[in-house]
Amino acid sequence: MTEAFGREAGERAGDLPGEGAILPLAADENFPVAMFLLGPRTRSHLTAIYGFARLADQIGDELEGDRLALLDRLQQDLERAFSGEPEHPILKRLAPTVRALDLPRDPFLRLIEANRRDQEKESYETFDELLAYCDLSANPVGELVLYVFRQATTDRIELSDRICSALQLAEHWQDVAEDYGRRRVYIPAEDLEKFGVEAIELGAVQADDALRRLLAFEVKRARALLDEGAPLVGRLRGRARLAVAGYVGGGRAALDGIAAKGFDVLAGPPPVSRLRRALLILRAFGTGR
Repeated sequence: MTEAFGREAGERAGDLPGEGAILPLAADENFPVAMFLLGPRTRSHLTAIYGFARLADQIGDELEGDRLALLDRLQQDLERAFSGEPEHPILKRLAPTVRALDLPRDPFLRLIEANRRDQEKESYETFDELLAYCDLSANPVGELVLYVFRQATTDRIELSDRICSALQLAEHWQDVAEDYGRRRVYIPAEDLEKFGVEAIELGAVQADDALRRLLAFEVKRARALLDEGAPLVGRLRGRARLAVAGYVGGGRAALDGIAAKGFDVLAGPPPVSRLRRALLILRAFGTGR
């Protein structure tokens, strides 16, 4: 294993984190599915996919040094997962999933490209521009989940894209202050201007009325997008239906949590009741939307 990919413990500066650092993050998604109900083979495939996504995010968000160079190395190792022997333990875990399910490269490449974009772009002018970013950063995961369940048709992927974009938006609205601390502003500039909010206010201790109104607007827009994609649940059966219901119910719970705090998220992501989330997942599963 090359130095750039580090060791399982005691990684040196500039090394990539190992499985021990990444897999707990993959298991602690904001919008988890009921993994324990999905069966060991499905769990293994999903863990491999989530692990890759979180590894790419850790490189793009947390690591010191030349992140673009490290993302390039991740892409090289991804190629080895498709046709060779990868070096990083997360990619070693991913390779059997890629081959067993004949997964396409493009969703993985888009996840890497999203993190490249984060190194080069600090803000977005319009909502459409932000959605284009979500197509790189979030939508590929939903597409890959459909491949795991062998349900990846064009119409289902289109609905999944709406769900995943909504989940990404919900995460952005939860993490406004954290993102601002990284010098990233995901609230579109056109919306900041419309509501009379300056970007510097995203780093305040408490949200004022204007920022609360802005976040209420953004939450409503994310909820509408989630509702547009939610009929995907009704087009699936069994474990696939449960998995997607998990995303939909988890996303609704996250948006409800923001609303319950009066749309003031500057102190950190609002806590989401596990019971509330479970009820919303069951509702999505039962109603098919």
